[in-house]
Amino acid sequence: MKRRIVTALALAGSGLLSSQALATDVLISGEYATLGRNVEGEIYKGIANIVQRGSHIDVVWMIAGHTYHGSGAIEGKLVTVDWGEEHPVVYLVKSDGELHGTWADGLAFDKMTPK
Repeated sequence: MKRRIVTALALAGSGLLSSQALATDVLISGEYATLGRNVEGEIYKGIANIVQRGSHIDVVWMIAGHTYHGSGAIEGKLVTVDWGEEHPVVYLVKSDGELHGTWADGLAFDKMTPK
């Protein structure tokens, strides 16, 4: 949790988060290619689908024959997804539409690229 807060504060301090960016201004519904590194250091790739309703989102990741489900919210350009683990996945929505995120309390990384 501490890493997530520090990461969010660092992003806010660097000007990457805009207080004027509303959830309805950030539209992320769609299919994504996902690429990441898990806690063990292994690289993974797969597909993710996001359905957005206002500031609420539902995410389905399909990675290495496994399906993971999560739901969460968009606040500005920060997306937080509860996927049933101790720590959520926290993404930053980039200007090119990619989502760059961390999970496992910042020990693992995920990047979603729109298809």
